Amino acid sequence: MSVQPLQKRRTAASIQALKGERPIVCLTAYTAPVAKLLDPHCDMLLVGDSVGMVVYGFESSVQVTLEMMIAHGQAVMRGSNDACIVVDLPFGSYQESKEQAFRNAARIMKETGASAVKLEGGEEMAESVHFLSQRGIPVVGHVGLMPQLVNATGGYRSLGRSDAEADKIRRDAKAIDAAGAFAMVIEGTIEPLAREISADLKAATIGIGASAACDGQVLVSDDMLGIFTNFKPRFVKHFANLAPQISQAAADYAAEVKARTFPAEEHTYQMKRQKL
Repeated sequence: MSVQPLQKRRTAASIQALKGERPIVCLTAYTAPVAKLLDPHCDMLLVGDSVGMVVYGFESSVQVTLEMMIAHGQAVMRGSNDACIVVDLPFGSYQESKEQAFRNAARIMKETGASAVKLEGGEEMAESVHFLSQRGIPVVGHVGLMPQLVNATGGYRSLGRSDAEADKIRRDAKAIDAAGAFAMVIEGTIEPLAREISADLKAATIGIGASAACDGQVLVSDDMLGIFTNFKPRFVKHFANLAPQISQAAADYAAEVKARTFPAEEHTYQMKRQKL
């Protein structure tokens, strides 16, 4: 009897090979159960530092720690089988030096088993991206709007409308591409500029608030599912509306508990009847 080989996960190389073939599907995941549901439909699952806001209720991703990212990366790996798993390097874990970036990226790879790491930054991070790539750590870049820099840039807004902004994003993207990133998130960037950059790069571009012409798209899964509804950016589409359903389910549960109709007999353990 022949033994079927184990199905392999998508890798950095297989993701980059999709550029020009078909759009790349990516969503964020932070827990094993959600990862299991998303995995059959996604080429990449991003364990994003957006976990800080979505799961922990932080105001930004700046408060997220390396230990948090590792814990959630491990959970997503356990819940998935096929997707390429990418884990964000959180704020402060890589900006100091290329050596710091390698040390923390290597720790993420070892402790989670993920396929790649993602970091934010342009020209100033190119040396670190090259350093990691040359030492066996696949890197996803992130240009345009960079949430980890929100305190320095004055908030969340679309970028690339002025010549100076557009030129900066172009230079950043080209620098990270040349440094060896296999993929690159382009966030909050006007559509014509994101389209232009996508056509110019070897790296596969993943848009979020960018262009349909990017090589793929990513959304925060809780946004996509209509759970995280405090704020809905222009680029978000709710493919479900789960927030009211969850709220109603909780209300129904509370009503039955108060009325003592739950748990019913079928939900409890009874003494086994003696056979005569």
